[in-house]
Amino acid sequence: MRLEIAGFQSQISGLDHRVAAVESQVVLQTERDQELLYLRSKLTDLEDRSRRNNVRFLGFPEGIEGTDILSYLRDTLPKLADITFDPPLEFQRVLRLGLKRQNGKDRPRPIIACFLRHRQARQLLQLSRRQGPLRLGPLEIRLLADFSKETADRRRAFLSLRPHLRHLDVKFGLFEPGRMWITKNGESQTFYDPEDLKSFLEGLHDPTQPMESTTLTPQDTQNQTRGMGQSEIALDTNRRPTTDPQTRGRDLERLTKKEESLLCLLQALFQDPADGTSILTKFAATADSEIRNTTIVQGVGKESEPNA
Repeated sequence: MRLEIAGFQSQISGLDHRVAAVESQVVLQTERDQELLYLRSKLTDLEDRSRRNNVRFLGFPEGIEGTDILSYLRDTLPKLADITFDPPLEFQRVLRLGLKRQNGKDRPRPIIACFLRHRQARQLLQLSRRQGPLRLGPLEIRLLADFSKETADRRRAFLSLRPHLRHLDVKFGLFEPGRMWITKNGESQTFYDPEDLKSFLEGLHDPTQPMESTTLTPQDTQNQTRGMGQSEIALDTNRRPTTDPQTRGRDLERLTKKEESLLCLLQALFQDPADGTSILTKFAATADSEIRNTTIVQGVGKESEPNA
């Protein structure tokens, strides 16, 4: 019996040493993970700082710049923004992103410009935020800030929570590079992590009514990056329906082009995916019927005018 007890004691002692070694390894691994997260955040911050002078331009047709894209942008931006820059615009680099399109019908590649002076880049971006897309003749040019992938993903995650913020009557603002400021009942908070903001909103939400899912499709994400916000149009409950037939026609055409992404979005908003499909079908049929009836009425009116 004593020998068995002594054997058990030696085994327990050996297990204690092994557990202690594992615990020390876990502590060391935890410290390394924290250090890795810290270094990753510093790297993201450095990348965002290196992109501060960059501005992305969407909408310039392929080949419009000729052989000297830098000179073209330097001469075009004052006309586009209707601003006289003093000192004149100077760039470190200007180029188109991605490989050259083989098919002329494809969407033109964006132009990215690295400004020599940060103040001029901010001036153009602020003008674009106030006025929306800038126009140069028939062209509609969109200006976007340039962020690292991690920051861009974080901003998209914040933007996906806007319907909940509006529903809960929370004032909010998205600031660079990737932080969300909110105000509720006179109290302001700043969030750097979308998951923290989501947890905060779940605490404000009525527990008897579960929060609706706002998972965005890849197409919605691309639209938000371009500043088009197709998902915002679908989710914004404050938007009033229009009765103008031309506007309804454009909405129906947009619906046809974005049918797959909108269907995924509707299915995400309902527990039963069939409900989203049913709503999409009914909406398309109703809009199509109204537009067809409006067109017929307008056609009869135009034909009867000479007889009158």
